[in-house]
Formats: sequence, C-alpha cells, structure tokens
Amino acid sequence: MTSLINRKIDTQPDETEVVISVENVSKKFCRDLKRSLFYGLQDIATEVTGGKRKSDSLRKNEFWALKDVNFQLHRGEALGLVGSNGAGKSTILRIISGLIKPDTGTVKVKGRVAPLIALGAGFNPILSGRENIYANMSILGLETAEIEKRFDEVVEFAEIADAIDAPVQTYSSGMAARLGFACAVHIEPDILLIDEVLAVGDIKFKMKCHRKLSELRKKGTAFILVTHNSHSILNICETSIFLKKGQLIASGDTEKVIRTYEEDLCLSGKGNALGRMVLPPKPKEKSNGLDIVSLCFKDEQDNNLETLFTGEPAYLSVECKSYEHINSGNLGMLITALSGGEGLVLYLTTASDNQELVIPVGKSEIRMYMPYCSMVPGVYSARIYIRNGVYSYDIVESFRFTVKANRTISRCQFYQPREWQVLVSESNL
Repeated sequence: MTSLINRKIDTQPDETEVVISVENVSKKFCRDLKRSLFYGLQDIATEVTGGKRKSDSLRKNEFWALKDVNFQLHRGEALGLVGSNGAGKSTILRIISGLIKPDTGTVKVKGRVAPLIALGAGFNPILSGRENIYANMSILGLETAEIEKRFDEVVEFAEIADAIDAPVQTYSSGMAARLGFACAVHIEPDILLIDEVLAVGDIKFKMKCHRKLSELRKKGTAFILVTHNSHSILNICETSIFLKKGQLIASGDTEKVIRTYEEDLCLSGKGNALGRMVLPPKPKEKSNGLDIVSLCFKDEQDNNLETLFTGEPAYLSVECKSYEHINSGNLGMLITALSGGEGLVLYLTTASDNQELVIPVGKSEIRMYMPYCSMVPGVYSARIYIRNGVYSYDIVESFRFTVKANRTISRCQFYQPREWQVLVSESNL
C-alpha cells in the first residue's frame, strides 16, 4: 500500500492528536545494482499492466530494511529513534517525508513536514543563497508572500548575510547546512524529521538551534529525532523507539528504551566481553621477565564477575608470573569506550598513585579495588601493562569487559559516588 498523506494545519495544538501514524510498514532493498534495476522495471511493468506486485516477499539478493514497524507521533511530542547503523532509522524518515514508498503498510501524515535529513543537499549550487531560500521554502510548502515575510529571519538565523547573494557553491559545508536548517525551521512545520543534524556549526549556533526547536515544540511542532548520542535523546525526548535490523525492538519511555538499546550494544560484544581473559603461556626464553597470565574482575566475596555494575564495588585481578624479583613495578590501565564513542575514559597507574609494586619471583596476583565502578553502561576495552620505569615487561592490548546498570544513570557520562544529608541550622534549635 502506498503512503497516505493528509495535509492539515490546525491553529489550536491538540497534544492528543496523532500527526504521524506508521502501520505495519515494511521496506525492502536489493544489494545487487543490476538486479535492483531489473526489479524496478519489473515492478513498473506489473503496475502498468494492472498486475499485483508481491511486495510482502523477498526476491533474490533482497533484504528487509524495515519489517512490520508500527508507531504513532502526537502533536507537540518529541520521539527519539535509536539503533545501530543499518537499523532502518533513515529509511523510515525517508518514507515519512515522502521520498520513498513502503512496500507494505500505511503511513499517514497530518500536517506540514520539514525533513532535516541532509541539510543543504537540495540547494542549487549555481544559484545564490537568496534564490535558494525562495526555491527551498517553496518546495517545503510556503507561498512567495510568506517567504518574503520570513526572509530576513532566515538570513539572520543562518548568519550568512554577507554571502546571501553569492552562489551557494562558494559556501562552506557549514554555511550551507546552517542555511538549510534555517529554511526548514522557519516554515513553522507541524512535523520535523531530524537526522543527525544538531551538530551543525559551533557551540553558539547549536544552542540557538536547540532554543528554536524548543520554541517550535511549544507551538505544537512534533519531532522525530535520530542520533547515536543517547544523551541528546534523553534530554529532548520523553518517548523513543529502538530499531534493530529493520525491526522495532522496544518503544515507550525514553529511559527504558535507551537502557534496552545500551544493553543490546553491550550484549552484542559479550562473546569477547565476559570480564575474564586467560593468556596463552609463553616459553621463558620469549619472556621479558614477567608475563601477565590472566585478567578478570571479582566481587568482594572473591567470585569472578562477568559484568560490572555502575556504582557497585569490584576488584581488578591481574595474575602474573615473574622470572625475577621486581622492586618498583608500575601497572597501568587505559580504558576506552567501545559502544558510546567517548574514546579514552580512564587512565590509571600505580605510579600516579605513588605506589610501587614489589613483585616476587613466581606467580602472584595484583589487585586494584574499586569501591564504586564509575563507568556508565557500555562495552569497554582496557590496555593493561606492567613496567619498570620505561622498560615494559608485558602488555595486553585489549581486555574487553561490559558494564551494566541496575539504577537510572543513563543521563550521565560518569557515575559520581555520593552521600546526602540535611544540616539543621543552629538558629532553628
């Protein structure tokens, strides 16, 4: 079934009104270009001859980019859309905006839609910024008289007054993106589709974008926000949906959906992130004097931990075998986030804590006690080494482990241990 689009703009925002209804939507693509062109011609011929397409089944080399997806968006609502690359997030936005049609299912859109998907991509590079504003905003549904009323606001918001009559091909990518964002938000749409575009410009311009989106939402504009940044979703959206390989995995309260999404990221690497690693033994002649034998995390009862929990205590256990007596060993650990893109998270060394390790000949265990695990949920990789000055005995390049949470901390990038108390003023006594 094709998309059904009912253009209607109400003067009084009704937060219970459904502005987007996605019902059992599926979309398939073909990985082979030649075969995809053949299928396209085949489908056109079928429609011309009045035949019935088999839209609900896959042909050779086809796959489901979306499969039986259902959700609704209400007026004034901000809906987050999360999922890994290839989950189908951009596909559903393109279907809602009318750029492509679903193979099965129905999409009903009520109101004016502004897709903030590829900002500036629709501009004519030969035309000036002024001419592109008129062309772009007219495509988005405004009459010429309305564009003239809002023209100065668009230019001021985009901060390109000095270059407004220059060809867009002379603009930087940032200038074109700012102009695209300004055009879209100043048509005062009923629905905004935002796909990874809130990173436009410097921090000052980003703040201006967020303020403008907040103003639009108060007037009843509804958003669908796509981003890999969980914190942006949590700060903007009350409800969210989680897509994985084209299927809707979870929907509802953003806190719960983000936790499901982050746990899925953790579990996807669980085969290599069980919090324990046993190193293959080395012959003595290939050792630098000390070898790391195994790595793991333990709880306070000395049990191995497959998973760390944010805010809970744990020990890092490094078992090693030394062929010499070491008086001033230095153990270092560089922890990098794999699931959230934050990069280096922690860098800990015994030397920075003014502790020199005395490691005897033979097997021994080095422990680091963490009263609280300060890392937020995710998959992490630790680079662990033991040195004596600049001389390295042994290095483990990647020890993977998983951190989960049994409390609400998703809005944080770091867990801060804390205690609360109320101090009574002496004047009250």
